[in-house]
Amino acid sequence: MYHQKLLLTAAAVWLATSPQAAVANNQLAYQLVEELTVEIGPRLAGSPEDAKAVAWATNKFKLLGYDKVWTEEFKTPFWQRGQARLQITSPFPQSLVLTALGGSVGTDAGGIEGSVVMFNSLDELMLAKPEQVQGKIVFINKAMQKDKMGSQYGSVVGARSKGAVEAARLGAKALLIRSVGTSSNRFAHTGKMSYEEGVAKIPAAAISVPDAIQLSKILNRAPEAKINLTMQTQTEDAVSHNVIAEITGSERPDEIVLISAHLDSWDQGTGALDDGAGVGVVMATGALLKKAGQPKRTVRVVLYGNEEGGLVGARAYAAKHASELNKHILASESDFGAGKIWQFETKFGPESLASAAQIQQQLAPLGIKLGGNKAYGGPDVSVLAALGVPVVSLEQDGTDYFDYHHTPNDTLDKINPADLEQNLKAWLLMTRAVADSSTDFRK
Repeated sequence: MYHQKLLLTAAAVWLATSPQAAVANNQLAYQLVEELTVEIGPRLAGSPEDAKAVAWATNKFKLLGYDKVWTEEFKTPFWQRGQARLQITSPFPQSLVLTALGGSVGTDAGGIEGSVVMFNSLDELMLAKPEQVQGKIVFINKAMQKDKMGSQYGSVVGARSKGAVEAARLGAKALLIRSVGTSSNRFAHTGKMSYEEGVAKIPAAAISVPDAIQLSKILNRAPEAKINLTMQTQTEDAVSHNVIAEITGSERPDEIVLISAHLDSWDQGTGALDDGAGVGVVMATGALLKKAGQPKRTVRVVLYGNEEGGLVGARAYAAKHASELNKHILASESDFGAGKIWQFETKFGPESLASAAQIQQQLAPLGIKLGGNKAYGGPDVSVLAALGVPVVSLEQDGTDYFDYHHTPNDTLDKINPADLEQNLKAWLLMTRAVADSSTDFRK
């Protein structure tokens, strides 16, 4: 009830003031992410909490005054981690901090014991000979460095996503990776891994950065060190949903401007940065746009399900809406935490680049510069971009994002409300500009 009053108060502010003044002071995005993370918490796809999040979002869209609200069901695996333990058994007995990677198989009750072979990268592992790896536990120790755009993620994440397959090809019993993250805190970063048909499925886990450094030092002193890995995991069939809401266009209702985030999260933290912040921003954007006056094009807000498990909801959406993708004028996604937006990037046709510059001029007072024309759009939206839908990226400062990404430390206190308010202002300006324009961004 308290949060419902906050939402109604926010709406009242809009009715009582000019749109510009309301945007300048609005905390609706923060209120939404607070409610989601405090009252529901982690939302692993297919879990009971995921279902609660779907119900919460559906109800909240209605309370916020959206014209249409619905859900679309899809099938998904429901992977669950149990207890996990990693012990150096000799010659320097001690425990290391780890987490199972999403989708990994577990071990039997006694765990897996063996010696460790260390590689500095996935590429180095792929050059190894079977006799180097056979019967051992592979450890990929590749560090990730901080930068504003998180640009190193792509070069490091392969160890997480493909490492188990490549290690198993060479006869390994299990895979350990240095966490795909930049924090020196003793938290392990989870994330999706994958298997390949015809290749043995081996357990895969990430160890925290300090523990990766520790293990490497142990192996330097004692190359034949032994470890024991025990993990309990299970997977079952389940369903999840995309939650969709619209503000109907006043002049061109069949033309869709899609803004999005993903509703699911990993199970270790509360999913505040990944992607509760994005959920709050895009839900608030549509609601506040309507308060300021109906947009000319339809604004569709999509909260995708099971992004973390491999864009499952995004692929389901693209398949279900294949016949209307030519009416998707533009798509974008907020899924990089809650840092300030600093750059506006597009993926438009050449004739539309002047429009990109005009939109950026509206964003410039917020400290947002114009980027190039190779926008990614976001993980879920990349599925639409591959099918020809124009996309934009409102790029956030991600310097510290990978300190918290996929860890127990992804919690509400990491969000700066002022930074999230800047995000909301930018999304309001961008979405209004696109929705009220007549530009075909494909041209």
